[in-house]
Amino acid sequence: MNPLKRPKSRFLILLGVALIGSILLVTCTYEVTSQGQKSQVTQTATPSSHLPPEMILGVGGGVDLNTSYPGIPWVRLSYPTCGLGNLSGQALKDTIQSFHNMNIQVMLTLCQVRGESLFDMTRLNDVAQAKADAVQCGNEQMKNSPATIYIPPDQFAKFYDLCEKAVHTVRPDIPVILGALNPQVVGDDLSPLLNQVHYLDAMQSAMNTSVHQGGTWDWHSQVVGLIDSWHNGYPSDGVNNLQKLFAFWAQQFHVDLNSGELGNHLWVIEGTGCFKQCGLDTNNSREIAVSHILTLITDVQTTLKYHVPFFYFSGRDFIIDTTTWPIGLLDVNGHPKPLRQDLPMGARTLQLSCSGGTTTVTDQENLLAKLYAGCTLPGNAESILKS
Repeated sequence: MNPLKRPKSRFLILLGVALIGSILLVTCTYEVTSQGQKSQVTQTATPSSHLPPEMILGVGGGVDLNTSYPGIPWVRLSYPTCGLGNLSGQALKDTIQSFHNMNIQVMLTLCQVRGESLFDMTRLNDVAQAKADAVQCGNEQMKNSPATIYIPPDQFAKFYDLCEKAVHTVRPDIPVILGALNPQVVGDDLSPLLNQVHYLDAMQSAMNTSVHQGGTWDWHSQVVGLIDSWHNGYPSDGVNNLQKLFAFWAQQFHVDLNSGELGNHLWVIEGTGCFKQCGLDTNNSREIAVSHILTLITDVQTTLKYHVPFFYFSGRDFIIDTTTWPIGLLDVNGHPKPLRQDLPMGARTLQLSCSGGTTTVTDQENLLAKLYAGCTLPGNAESILKS
C-alpha cells in the first residue's frame, strides 16, 4: 500500500499501504478489536498457497483497523515503512491473528526505505514472524518520484532475497510478492512498460551475479505485484486498461492470457479508478461517480475472468492536502456509500443473481462483496448506474 494513487501516479503516494494514513488500504479496516472479541474461532483459513488465484480477493486497509468490510475474504495491511501506523511487533501479530480468528486472510506490504536500513533484518524478521498469509516485499520500487522511494535493481535484488528468505523461514508455503509495478496506461507507446521489464531483467542479472553468483533465479517464476489506476469501463466498455495490462504481462510471463495461469505470476495489489489528471472533469460529480462505480465493476469482472488475485483500493475515501479522493468503498468517516456516490442511498439499486437467489444491492461495499462471491449483475446494470 502505500500508494496513494496518483491519478495513476500520485495515487500511489497513498502507498497503498499506509498511505493516507489510516484510511488507505482500507482493507485492514475490519474492527479488529470488536470483531476479534466476538469471534473466538481459531484460524481455519485455507493456506494461501493452496487457494486458486481467483479466490484471493480483498480490499486495501493499510493501518485503519476500525472499519469492517463484511463478505470480503482478504485484507491488505501495511507496515509502518509505508508511511503511517504502528503495525509492528506484537501489535502486528495480534492484528493478523484477529483477522485469522475471523477467517480473513492478510496480505502484508513492507515498503522499502532508503540506505542500508533497507537490509535491516530486524524489520524483515518482524514482518516474517507476524505470520501474514502473503507478504509484498517492496512497493513501486522502480518509480523515481518524490512520492516513492526508487531502489536500483541490484539493491532491490538483495532486499527481495533477504525478505523472501525471512518470510519463508517462518511460513515456507505462502506467496511473497515481488514489489509492485507502478501504474501505467497502455497505449501505442509501450516504452514505460518495457522499462519495467528491463528493470526486472536487471534485477535478475544482479540476483544471479552479486547476490548469488552463478544462480538461476528468474523473475518470470515469481509473483509480481501490479497497480492499476484508470477509469476502466468508462466512458465506454472499450476502456479497460487493466485488461490491456494483463495481456502485456501474460506475454512477458509466457502464458496464455485465457489459460488462468497469469494469476500464478501477477497479483493486482491495488486496483482502482483515477478521477483527476486522466481526462475526467473533476468538477462534475456525476461523471466522477459513474466512472468510480463502473471502474469497480469492470475491474472485478476482468480479474475474475482471467483468474488473477485482486485487492480493491481503497476501502475508504481519504483526504490529501485538503482534497478529498472519492475512490473508496466507504466515505471518509467509514459510512456506506451509495452505488452512485453523487446521489442519496437507494437512488440506484441493482438486483444481483447469486447462487442462493436474487439480492438487492444499494451500497458499494456490499456490491464488491457480492461480486467477489460470484453474483452476476443484471444486463442493464450500466444503464441503471448511468441514468
